[in-house]
Amino acid sequence: MRVIAGKAKRMPLKTIPGNGTRPTTDRIKETLFNMIQDHIYGSRFLDLFSGSGAIGIEALSRGASEAVFVENNRQAVDCIKSNLKFTRLNEYGRVIPGDVFHALARLETEAPFSIIFMDPPYDHLWEKRVLEALAASCIVDDGTLIITEASLGTDFSYLDTLGYEVVRRKEYKTNVHMFLRRIQKEETIK
Repeated sequence: MRVIAGKAKRMPLKTIPGNGTRPTTDRIKETLFNMIQDHIYGSRFLDLFSGSGAIGIEALSRGASEAVFVENNRQAVDCIKSNLKFTRLNEYGRVIPGDVFHALARLETEAPFSIIFMDPPYDHLWEKRVLEALAASCIVDDGTLIITEASLGTDFSYLDTLGYEVVRRKEYKTNVHMFLRRIQKEETIK
């Protein structure tokens, strides 16, 4: 696994051994970033269920102003920190070890993120729980792009109910990227 483009282009990234994480392949990562390239420069990027940190590091390499990594696996947290240091992007990255929901609560006092990416363990409904938490969160505004990676058969029929619209859907052989935004609420005229 490596950084595809930007300041840290071609730099190899460490991953943790075993099945504790499921790294996004370079090919899928490249496709993802080609689709969001116009949104990256200067963005605040939140990488949930970060694993090795490859997605957030790619965003930093391509010009994101800040990336926050949230991961509860201690070995993966150490891997993210090591990858940030190796790519010399550590001054732009912040790692929050621990549970995603505790991290989201800690982040509530901060400005909204431009992009929120999540790659939770497949088929455990984590994406739904996180989207429920983000639906009323201050770290999301009408401009925030939320990207969820999930297994291909994941049910997203609830999105409308939670107040999200699908901006784009990109299917791969076994997984999918869902690009979402909160539905803008129309202001009532008095």
